[in-house]
Amino acid sequence: MKELYFRAMDAIHNACLFVAGAFLVIIVLIIPYGVFTRYVLNSAASWPEPLAILLMIVISFLSAVVCYREYLHIGVGVLPAFLHKPAKSFLGWILEMLMVATNLFMFIWGIKLCQTTWHQAIPEFPIITVGLAYLPIPIGGGLTVLFVIERFLTQKFFSEPEPETISQLTTE
Repeated sequence: MKELYFRAMDAIHNACLFVAGAFLVIIVLIIPYGVFTRYVLNSAASWPEPLAILLMIVISFLSAVVCYREYLHIGVGVLPAFLHKPAKSFLGWILEMLMVATNLFMFIWGIKLCQTTWHQAIPEFPIITVGLAYLPIPIGGGLTVLFVIERFLTQKFFSEPEPETISQLTTE
């Protein structure tokens, strides 16, 4: 059963990487278009910049999820380095429980925020609502909780990033 969960987390991890990468490519394509229409055609398109901002929000939350899973997030390694295994494990449990609390907060209140603002239109994109723009908050919180559960199952709380687990999109 654990292996099935781990495979599902691998699939979610890869999907997050793919979506973030695809959105980055879209940003790279639309920003020059916006610059071209503004400075060459003297008729600025109104949509490239706000769309790039919306896509960057999604990229940020999905990238945070990926970085957490790959142990690339900001962490303090000084205290765990001086602790014995039982104390280190206890500290790991406490820190991960705080991660669960923080991300459940993001998930629950993010859903409420989306529901509250769901019918407010974004002026540049009347078809996209403000609630839809806030959707990365609960999605990021929910996905991070799933990866915290994975960390509880593996008991790897203070691991260094392993070269084979780091995504191929990073540089050395």
